[in-house]
Amino acid sequence: MRKLTSFFWLFAMVCGLLFFSSSLYAKTIKLNYSNFFPPTHVQSKLAQSWCDEVKKRTDGKVVVEYYPGQTLTKGTQNYDGVVSGLSDIGMCLFAYTRGRFPVMEAVDLPLGYDSGITATKVVNAAYQEFSPKELHDTQVMYLHAHGAGVLHTAGKAVRTMEDFKGMKLRGHGTSAQVLAALGATPVSLPMPELYQSLQKGIVQGALYPIEVNKGWRMGEVVDFLTLSTPIAYTSSFYVVMNKDKWAQIPDDLKTVIMQINEEWIPKHGLAWDESDREGLAFFKELGGEVIELSESEGERWQAAIAPVVDTYIEKMNKNGFDGQKIVDFVKASLK
Repeated sequence: MRKLTSFFWLFAMVCGLLFFSSSLYAKTIKLNYSNFFPPTHVQSKLAQSWCDEVKKRTDGKVVVEYYPGQTLTKGTQNYDGVVSGLSDIGMCLFAYTRGRFPVMEAVDLPLGYDSGITATKVVNAAYQEFSPKELHDTQVMYLHAHGAGVLHTAGKAVRTMEDFKGMKLRGHGTSAQVLAALGATPVSLPMPELYQSLQKGIVQGALYPIEVNKGWRMGEVVDFLTLSTPIAYTSSFYVVMNKDKWAQIPDDLKTVIMQINEEWIPKHGLAWDESDREGLAFFKELGGEVIELSESEGERWQAAIAPVVDTYIEKMNKNGFDGQKIVDFVKASLK
């Protein structure tokens, strides 16, 4: 009789555990995702497809509602929005909150980037190498970065450094320092405000990746593209999740999501490069002129912006980091 009673108690406990574990999945985990990219942009479409893939591969146990175009939080508020729980997931540029991410800013230095694939590889390698504390208040999903950021201008061509004199050009983060070093006056503007600012003559151009000509329709309001590849920079992007929300997801579903993250890293790099090609074609179709720097002129530009890198190293050293080590790692990852 005792054996029978023990069996029933054991059976009841097993059933209870099974019921409890299944009840963890009975309630769908719902998350929201804030992105500053407009819904038509390829990077926004990739974010939406990430949401769709999470729902598919978790069998609907995790559902992510997507909010593109700054409809949930503004670009400059994106990261803090995730930390505070205003949004559960966010994608934006590190450079929109300058000084907040000192280690990751090394990736955005004007080191001569040639593609989105390369830049995306570099930013993820830098994160893995240094695991900076500046990102420890969120759960990092993955990072990516655009292709070569080069000069675009409206109304006035820039062929030499002398042409920068008197020009107001949009720049954010490190790109603003680059413009100042070249002789221009940098103006801080978020990307969604650049189109109208160029139309109205508030600024006469900007440093940005070629994809922006089509992705943000900027090719409609600029006339010249100067291939400033010797000093090409990138802007790196984060995709992060609120830590409390991440903790609510069961471990097996976390594994699924992290696998999706790994798959999406190269997708972003490839998308940046394909959209650069489309942006160049769009720019040329509208009659835009592409200007190539001579080798000697390119070397002049490199010499002019060298102090930007030196300043970063010095600043990091003063703040307790090994600035040279960080920059050396980024440079080595570019190869």
